[in-house]
Amino acid sequence: MNLLGIDFEEWFHPELIQKVLENEKKTFQVVKGIDKILEFLRKHDTYATFFMVGEILEKFPDILDKILENGHEIGFHTMYHSRLDSDNFQEKFSKELDDFARLTNNKSKGFRAPTFSLNEKSSWAIDTLEQHGYIYDSSIVPAKTNLYGTPNAPKKPYKITSNSLDSDNPKGKIIEFPLMTTKFLGKTVPVGGGFYLRTLPFGTTKNALRIYDEANIPGVFYIHSWELTPEYMPKIKLSVKNNFITYHNLDKVMDRMDYLLSNFQFTSFERFIQNNSKFNSNI
Repeated sequence: MNLLGIDFEEWFHPELIQKVLENEKKTFQVVKGIDKILEFLRKHDTYATFFMVGEILEKFPDILDKILENGHEIGFHTMYHSRLDSDNFQEKFSKELDDFARLTNNKSKGFRAPTFSLNEKSSWAIDTLEQHGYIYDSSIVPAKTNLYGTPNAPKKPYKITSNSLDSDNPKGKIIEFPLMTTKFLGKTVPVGGGFYLRTLPFGTTKNALRIYDEANIPGVFYIHSWELTPEYMPKIKLSVKNNFITYHNLDKVMDRMDYLLSNFQFTSFERFIQNNSKFNSNI
């Protein structure tokens, strides 16, 4: 069984777009695609975890009921899609967790850091999550990229602490679900969705899921809300490199996701934990 996380964020939340926006009006667009996403999951009888940017729920509180009434899980993705390792964010994070708990009636027990920004500089976040009653995190990528990565971390779920981001610590209270990785051209690379689903040969993703299935390891897969609803993703002028990272093959995402959900089993993090005795003692 694999894990599906939908990082639910607006078109203006991705880090590469935030860097070029100044006073441009940030109108909410992607939120209009929630029904399309829910219908797509319903079609495949698949449950997912929606890692939600909190300011979306502030403006559109009805989305929470839509997600929960369809059997999905709500998780936290910070209030404004802020990197954990950004200046002074440690001082703000606890309040953001409280604000999100208020918005969700304390329903969120899982977290994913924007841009997978959990690292040595931001390891304090694990302690803060534990203090706020969180059960799991999914912010570690066991590979090295230009933007993030903890290359020595385990591939399978493990107990994480602020002092041991890249190794299992039996004393840890937070379960870490690291992103799926694979070997590509002799190098370990992320393959768990998003940019990698759009850019790597599609067979690489399918083979990685088969390998994880054979090893009885849950493949942790993510996709952005704007990748599932590209019709609501405006084209912003970016550098050639960042334009490629943001927009390349957006038109292929739904077909590829349709194949994956038709041929592999996915569920939400919450349901996976509930159905696995190794982890459900954390609930």
